[in-house]
Amino acid sequence: MEIGLSTFVETTPDVKTGEVISHAQRIREVVEEIVLADQVGLDVFGVGEHHREDYAASAPAVILAAAASQTKKIRLTSAVTVLSSADPVRVFQDFSTLDAISNGRAEIMAGRGSFIESFPLFGFDLNDYDDLFEEKLDLLLKITESEKVTWKGGHRPGIQNLGVYPRPVQNPLPVWIGSGGNSQSVVRAGLLGLPLVLAIIGGRPIHFEPLVRLYKRAAAKAGHDVSKLTVASHSHGFVAETTEDAADKFFPSTQQAMNKLGRERGWGPYDRSSFDFARSFEGALYVGDPKTVADKIIYLRKNVGITRFMLHVPVGTMPHDEVMRAIELLGKDVAPMVREEIAKWEASGEGKE
Repeated sequence: MEIGLSTFVETTPDVKTGEVISHAQRIREVVEEIVLADQVGLDVFGVGEHHREDYAASAPAVILAAAASQTKKIRLTSAVTVLSSADPVRVFQDFSTLDAISNGRAEIMAGRGSFIESFPLFGFDLNDYDDLFEEKLDLLLKITESEKVTWKGGHRPGIQNLGVYPRPVQNPLPVWIGSGGNSQSVVRAGLLGLPLVLAIIGGRPIHFEPLVRLYKRAAAKAGHDVSKLTVASHSHGFVAETTEDAADKFFPSTQQAMNKLGRERGWGPYDRSSFDFARSFEGALYVGDPKTVADKIIYLRKNVGITRFMLHVPVGTMPHDEVMRAIELLGKDVAPMVREEIAKWEASGEGKE
Protein backbone atom coordinates (compact mmCIF):
# COMPACT_ATOMS: atom_id res chain seq x y z
CA MET A 1 0.00 0.00 0.00
CA GLU A 2 1.61 3.22 -1.18
CA ILE A 3 0.85 6.57 0.48
CA GLY A 4 1.64 9.92 -1.10
CA LEU A 5 0.51 13.41 -2.00
CA SER A 6 -0.53 15.58 -4.90
CA THR A 7 -0.82 19.31 -5.52
CA PHE A 8 -2.02 21.70 -8.21
CA VAL A 9 0.35 24.42 -6.90
CA GLU A 10 -2.54 26.80 -6.31
CA THR A 11 -2.11 30.55 -5.85
CA THR A 12 -5.58 31.66 -4.82
CA PRO A 13 -6.03 34.65 -2.46
CA ASP A 14 -5.34 33.93 1.20
CA VAL A 15 -8.75 33.57 2.88
CA LYS A 16 -7.81 35.81 5.82
CA THR A 17 -5.60 38.47 4.24
CA GLY A 18 -6.56 38.41 0.57
CA GLU A 19 -2.87 38.26 -0.30
CA VAL A 20 -1.89 36.31 -3.40
CA ILE A 21 1.61 34.85 -3.29
CA SER A 22 3.67 34.81 -6.46
CA HIS A 23 3.86 31.79 -8.69
CA ALA A 24 7.60 31.68 -8.00
CA GLN A 25 7.13 31.50 -4.23
CA ARG A 26 4.49 28.78 -4.42
CA ILE A 27 6.64 26.70 -6.76
CA ARG A 28 9.56 26.93 -4.33
CA GLU A 29 7.25 25.93 -1.47
CA VAL A 30 6.10 22.85 -3.39
CA VAL A 31 9.71 21.75 -3.91
CA GLU A 32 10.15 21.99 -0.11
CA GLU A 33 6.97 19.92 0.35
CA ILE A 34 8.28 17.19 -1.95
CA VAL A 35 11.60 17.09 -0.10
CA LEU A 36 9.81 16.76 3.24
CA ALA A 37 7.53 14.04 1.87
CA ASP A 38 10.63 12.06 0.91
CA GLN A 39 12.22 12.61 4.33
CA VAL A 40 9.16 11.31 6.22
CA GLY A 41 8.97 8.16 4.12
CA LEU A 42 6.08 8.82 1.75
CA ASP A 43 6.02 6.89 -1.51
CA VAL A 44 4.91 9.31 -4.22
CA PHE A 45 4.31 12.98 -4.99
CA GLY A 46 2.25 14.24 -7.93
CA VAL A 47 2.09 17.71 -9.48
CA GLY A 48 -0.87 18.61 -11.71
CA GLU A 49 -0.67 20.55 -14.97
CA HIS A 50 -2.79 23.69 -15.41
CA HIS A 51 -2.61 26.78 -17.59
CA ARG A 52 -4.42 29.50 -15.64
CA GLU A 53 -3.56 32.31 -13.25
CA ASP A 54 -4.59 30.56 -10.02
CA TYR A 55 -2.40 27.48 -10.62
CA ALA A 56 1.37 27.87 -10.92
CA ALA A 57 2.31 24.49 -12.43
CA SER A 58 2.15 24.58 -16.22
CA ALA A 59 5.35 22.50 -16.36
CA PRO A 60 5.16 19.76 -13.68
CA ALA A 61 8.24 17.92 -14.95
CA VAL A 62 10.40 20.97 -14.24
CA ILE A 63 9.12 21.29 -10.66
CA LEU A 64 9.57 17.56 -10.09
CA ALA A 65 13.10 17.71 -11.52
CA ALA A 66 13.98 20.47 -9.06
CA ALA A 67 12.90 18.14 -6.25
CA ALA A 68 14.48 15.04 -7.80
CA SER A 69 18.01 16.19 -7.07
CA GLN A 70 17.10 16.78 -3.40
CA THR A 71 15.25 13.50 -2.78
CA LYS A 72 16.24 9.85 -2.58
CA LYS A 73 13.30 7.45 -2.71
CA ILE A 74 9.99 9.18 -3.41
CA ARG A 75 8.42 8.57 -6.82
CA LEU A 76 7.65 11.69 -8.86
CA THR A 77 4.63 11.91 -11.15
CA SER A 78 2.44 14.31 -13.04
CA ALA A 79 -1.12 14.53 -11.73
CA VAL A 80 -2.17 14.78 -14.52
CA THR A 81 -0.39 15.53 -17.78
CA VAL A 82 -3.09 16.95 -20.08
CA LEU A 83 -2.06 14.67 -22.91
CA SER A 84 -4.79 15.81 -25.33
CA SER A 85 -3.16 19.24 -25.73
CA ALA A 86 0.46 18.12 -25.33
CA ASP A 87 2.96 16.57 -27.71
CA PRO A 88 3.66 12.96 -26.64
CA VAL A 89 7.24 13.13 -27.89
CA ARG A 90 7.98 16.12 -25.69
CA VAL A 91 6.11 14.63 -22.73
CA PHE A 92 8.23 11.49 -22.99
CA GLN A 93 11.45 13.48 -23.31
CA ASP A 94 10.61 15.64 -20.27
CA PHE A 95 9.78 12.70 -18.04
CA SER A 96 12.61 10.55 -19.34
CA THR A 97 14.93 13.40 -18.35
CA LEU A 98 13.24 13.50 -14.94
CA ASP A 99 13.78 9.75 -14.73
CA ALA A 100 17.49 10.27 -15.32
CA ILE A 101 17.81 12.99 -12.68
CA SER A 102 15.87 10.93 -10.12
CA ASN A 103 17.58 7.66 -11.14
CA GLY A 104 14.41 5.81 -12.04
CA ARG A 105 11.64 7.46 -10.00
CA ALA A 106 9.59 9.24 -12.67
CA GLU A 107 6.05 8.44 -13.76
CA ILE A 108 3.56 9.97 -16.19
CA MET A 109 -0.09 10.21 -15.19
CA ALA A 110 -1.93 10.87 -18.45
CA GLY A 111 -5.43 12.31 -18.57
CA ARG A 112 -7.79 14.34 -20.69
CA GLY A 113 -7.97 17.04 -18.01
CA SER A 114 -11.05 18.65 -16.46
CA PHE A 115 -9.79 22.16 -17.31
CA ILE A 116 -9.83 23.34 -20.92
CA GLU A 117 -7.48 26.37 -20.91
CA SER A 118 -4.66 24.44 -22.61
CA PHE A 119 -6.72 23.74 -25.74
CA PRO A 120 -6.95 27.30 -27.13
CA LEU A 121 -3.48 28.06 -25.75
CA PHE A 122 -1.89 25.36 -27.88
CA GLY A 123 -4.29 25.63 -30.80
CA PHE A 124 -6.48 22.54 -30.34
CA ASP A 125 -10.20 22.18 -31.00
CA LEU A 126 -12.33 21.10 -28.05
CA ASN A 127 -14.51 19.16 -30.48
CA ASP A 128 -11.55 16.77 -30.80
CA TYR A 129 -11.28 16.32 -27.00
CA ASP A 130 -11.63 12.52 -26.95
CA ASP A 131 -9.98 11.75 -30.29
CA LEU A 132 -6.90 13.77 -29.34
CA PHE A 133 -6.42 11.82 -26.13
CA GLU A 134 -6.78 8.39 -27.74
CA GLU A 135 -4.40 9.26 -30.57
CA LYS A 136 -1.76 10.82 -28.36
CA LEU A 137 -1.92 8.05 -25.78
CA ASP A 138 -1.28 5.58 -28.59
CA LEU A 139 1.81 7.52 -29.66
CA LEU A 140 3.09 7.93 -26.10
CA LEU A 141 2.84 4.19 -25.46
CA LYS A 142 4.66 3.40 -28.70
CA ILE A 143 7.49 5.71 -27.62
CA THR A 144 7.75 3.99 -24.24
CA GLU A 145 7.91 0.60 -25.96
CA SER A 146 10.54 1.33 -28.61
CA GLU A 147 13.50 3.63 -29.16
CA LYS A 148 12.68 3.98 -32.87
CA VAL A 149 9.09 4.90 -33.68
CA THR A 150 6.95 4.64 -36.78
CA TRP A 151 3.48 6.08 -36.25
CA LYS A 152 0.69 7.84 -38.12
CA GLY A 153 -2.33 9.70 -36.71
CA GLY A 154 -5.00 12.17 -37.72
CA HIS A 155 -4.19 15.22 -35.61
CA ARG A 156 -0.39 15.16 -35.38
CA PRO A 157 2.18 14.70 -38.16
CA GLY A 158 3.38 11.13 -38.44
CA ILE A 159 6.80 9.75 -37.48
CA GLN A 160 8.80 7.47 -39.73
CA ASN A 161 11.42 5.34 -37.97
CA LEU A 162 12.77 8.14 -35.79
CA GLY A 163 14.45 7.78 -32.40
CA VAL A 164 13.13 9.56 -29.31
CA TYR A 165 15.75 10.47 -26.69
CA PRO A 166 16.87 10.37 -23.96
CA ARG A 167 15.75 6.88 -23.04
CA PRO A 168 14.66 6.46 -19.41
CA VAL A 169 16.31 4.54 -16.59
CA GLN A 170 13.10 2.54 -16.18
CA ASN A 171 12.11 0.29 -19.04
CA PRO A 172 9.37 1.03 -19.74
CA LEU A 173 8.75 4.46 -18.24
CA PRO A 174 5.52 4.02 -16.21
CA VAL A 175 2.38 5.55 -17.70
CA TRP A 176 -0.78 5.73 -15.54
CA ILE A 177 -4.26 6.63 -16.74
CA GLY A 178 -6.03 9.30 -14.70
CA SER A 179 -9.83 9.10 -14.59
CA GLY A 180 -12.59 11.06 -12.91
CA GLY A 181 -14.75 7.95 -12.84
CA ASN A 182 -15.69 7.66 -16.51
CA SER A 183 -16.33 4.00 -17.31
CA GLN A 184 -14.88 4.36 -20.81
CA SER A 185 -11.53 5.59 -19.47
CA VAL A 186 -11.50 2.84 -16.85
CA VAL A 187 -12.09 0.17 -19.49
CA ARG A 188 -9.39 1.72 -21.73
CA ALA A 189 -6.86 1.49 -18.91
CA GLY A 190 -7.80 -2.12 -18.26
CA LEU A 191 -7.59 -3.18 -21.90
CA LEU A 192 -4.15 -1.57 -22.15
CA GLY A 193 -3.01 -3.11 -18.87
CA LEU A 194 -2.03 0.31 -17.50
CA PRO A 195 -2.22 1.37 -13.85
CA LEU A 196 -5.30 3.47 -13.02
CA VAL A 197 -5.76 6.61 -10.89
CA LEU A 198 -9.28 7.52 -9.81
CA ALA A 199 -10.07 11.08 -8.75
CA ILE A 200 -12.34 10.35 -5.77
CA ILE A 201 -13.24 13.87 -4.71
CA GLY A 202 -16.98 13.67 -4.16
CA GLY A 203 -19.81 11.37 -3.15
CA ARG A 204 -19.05 8.09 -1.39
CA PRO A 205 -15.72 6.42 -2.25
CA ILE A 206 -17.32 2.98 -1.85
CA HIS A 207 -19.31 3.71 -5.02
CA PHE A 208 -16.05 3.52 -7.01
CA GLU A 209 -15.69 -0.20 -6.26
CA PRO A 210 -17.73 -1.27 -9.33
CA LEU A 211 -15.38 0.81 -11.50
CA VAL A 212 -12.38 -1.04 -10.07
CA ARG A 213 -14.10 -4.34 -10.86
CA LEU A 214 -14.88 -3.11 -14.38
CA TYR A 215 -11.23 -2.14 -14.84
CA LYS A 216 -10.02 -5.56 -13.73
CA ARG A 217 -12.55 -7.39 -15.91
CA ALA A 218 -11.38 -5.42 -18.95
CA ALA A 219 -7.76 -6.21 -18.13
CA ALA A 220 -8.47 -9.91 -17.69
CA LYS A 221 -10.39 -9.98 -20.99
CA ALA A 222 -7.35 -8.47 -22.71
CA GLY A 223 -5.09 -11.14 -21.21
CA HIS A 224 -3.30 -9.02 -18.61
CA ASP A 225 -2.28 -10.37 -15.21
CA VAL A 226 -4.87 -8.79 -12.90
CA SER A 227 -2.76 -9.51 -9.81
CA LYS A 228 -0.14 -7.05 -11.07
CA LEU A 229 -2.55 -4.16 -11.67
CA THR A 230 -2.35 -1.12 -9.42
CA VAL A 231 -5.17 1.30 -8.65
CA ALA A 232 -4.67 4.68 -7.01
CA SER A 233 -6.99 7.21 -5.42
CA HIS A 234 -6.49 10.97 -5.64
CA SER A 235 -8.53 12.50 -2.80
CA HIS A 236 -8.69 15.85 -1.02
CA GLY A 237 -7.76 16.02 2.65
CA PHE A 238 -5.73 17.39 5.51
CA VAL A 239 -4.11 16.00 8.68
CA ALA A 240 -3.66 17.80 11.99
CA GLU A 241 -3.17 16.79 15.62
CA THR A 242 -6.94 16.79 16.24
CA THR A 243 -9.86 16.25 13.90
CA GLU A 244 -11.49 19.52 14.96
CA ASP A 245 -8.31 21.44 14.21
CA ALA A 246 -7.91 19.73 10.84
CA ALA A 247 -11.47 20.59 9.84
CA ASP A 248 -11.27 24.21 10.98
CA LYS A 249 -7.99 24.79 9.14
CA PHE A 250 -8.94 23.01 5.92
CA PHE A 251 -12.49 24.28 5.42
CA PRO A 252 -11.96 28.00 4.62
CA SER A 253 -9.58 27.57 1.67
CA THR A 254 -11.50 24.53 0.44
CA GLN A 255 -14.78 26.47 0.47
CA GLN A 256 -13.18 29.39 -1.37
CA ALA A 257 -11.67 27.14 -4.04
CA MET A 258 -14.79 25.01 -4.53
CA ASN A 259 -17.06 28.04 -4.79
CA LYS A 260 -14.75 29.66 -7.35
CA LEU A 261 -14.89 26.53 -9.50
CA GLY A 262 -18.62 26.28 -8.79
CA ARG A 263 -19.26 29.71 -10.24
CA GLU A 264 -17.34 28.72 -13.37
CA ARG A 265 -19.11 25.39 -13.79
CA GLY A 266 -22.59 26.07 -12.44
CA TRP A 267 -22.35 24.11 -9.19
CA GLY A 268 -24.31 25.03 -6.10
CA PRO A 269 -22.63 26.77 -3.14
CA TYR A 270 -20.21 24.76 -1.02
CA ASP A 271 -20.96 25.25 2.69
CA ARG A 272 -19.86 23.80 6.02
CA SER A 273 -22.61 21.16 6.03
CA SER A 274 -21.38 19.86 2.63
CA PHE A 275 -17.84 19.83 3.98
CA ASP A 276 -18.78 18.05 7.22
CA PHE A 277 -20.71 15.36 5.33
CA ALA A 278 -17.75 14.80 3.02
CA ARG A 279 -15.38 14.32 5.96
CA SER A 280 -17.65 11.74 7.60
CA PHE A 281 -16.45 8.14 7.45
CA GLU A 282 -18.41 7.41 4.25
CA GLY A 283 -17.43 10.69 2.58
CA ALA A 284 -14.65 11.58 0.14
CA LEU A 285 -12.70 14.08 2.28
CA TYR A 286 -9.79 12.66 4.29
CA VAL A 287 -9.71 15.31 7.00
CA GLY A 288 -8.85 14.62 10.62
CA ASP A 289 -6.30 13.44 13.11
CA PRO A 290 -3.89 10.70 11.99
CA LYS A 291 -6.05 7.79 13.17
CA THR A 292 -9.18 9.18 11.53
CA VAL A 293 -7.42 9.60 8.20
CA ALA A 294 -5.67 6.22 8.49
CA ASP A 295 -8.95 4.42 9.22
CA LYS A 296 -10.57 5.92 6.12
CA ILE A 297 -7.63 4.94 3.90
CA ILE A 298 -7.69 1.40 5.29
CA TYR A 299 -11.42 1.20 4.57
CA LEU A 300 -10.79 2.37 1.02
CA ARG A 301 -8.11 -0.27 0.50
CA LYS A 302 -10.20 -3.12 1.89
CA ASN A 303 -13.50 -2.24 0.22
CA VAL A 304 -12.58 -0.52 -3.06
CA GLY A 305 -9.22 -2.15 -3.84
CA ILE A 306 -7.02 0.95 -3.89
CA THR A 307 -3.31 0.09 -3.69
CA ARG A 308 -1.98 3.68 -3.76
CA PHE A 309 -3.52 6.63 -1.90
CA MET A 310 -2.62 10.22 -2.82
CA LEU A 311 -3.78 12.95 -0.46
CA HIS A 312 -4.37 16.21 -2.32
CA VAL A 313 -3.37 19.10 -0.08
CA PRO A 314 -3.91 21.99 0.01
CA VAL A 315 -7.14 22.84 -1.79
CA GLY A 316 -6.85 26.56 -2.37
CA THR A 317 -4.16 28.49 -0.51
CA MET A 318 -3.15 27.49 3.02
CA PRO A 319 -0.19 28.60 5.15
CA HIS A 320 2.90 26.72 4.04
CA ASP A 321 3.80 25.68 7.60
CA GLU A 322 0.37 24.05 8.06
CA VAL A 323 0.78 22.10 4.83
CA MET A 324 4.26 20.98 5.90
CA ARG A 325 2.91 19.78 9.25
CA ALA A 326 0.16 17.82 7.49
CA ILE A 327 2.79 16.14 5.30
CA GLU A 328 4.84 15.26 8.36
CA LEU A 329 1.84 13.70 10.11
CA LEU A 330 0.87 11.78 6.97
CA GLY A 331 4.34 10.28 6.66
CA LYS A 332 5.20 9.68 10.30
CA ASP A 333 1.81 8.74 11.76
CA VAL A 334 -0.80 7.92 9.11
CA ALA A 335 1.30 5.86 6.68
CA PRO A 336 2.73 3.47 9.33
CA MET A 337 -0.76 2.77 10.69
CA VAL A 338 -2.11 2.03 7.22
CA ARG A 339 0.83 -0.15 6.20
CA GLU A 340 0.73 -2.17 9.41
CA GLU A 341 -3.00 -2.88 9.18
CA ILE A 342 -2.89 -3.75 5.49
CA ALA A 343 0.10 -6.06 6.04
CA LYS A 344 -1.82 -7.92 8.77
CA TRP A 345 -4.94 -8.07 6.62
CA GLU A 346 -3.06 -9.53 3.69
CA ALA A 347 -1.12 -11.97 5.90
CA SER A 348 -4.42 -13.28 7.24
CA GLY A 349 -5.52 -14.15 3.71
CA GLU A 350 -8.45 -11.74 3.71
CA GLY A 351 -6.72 -9.41 1.30
CA LYS A 352 -6.12 -12.08 -1.32
CA GLU A 353 -8.47 -12.22 -4.28
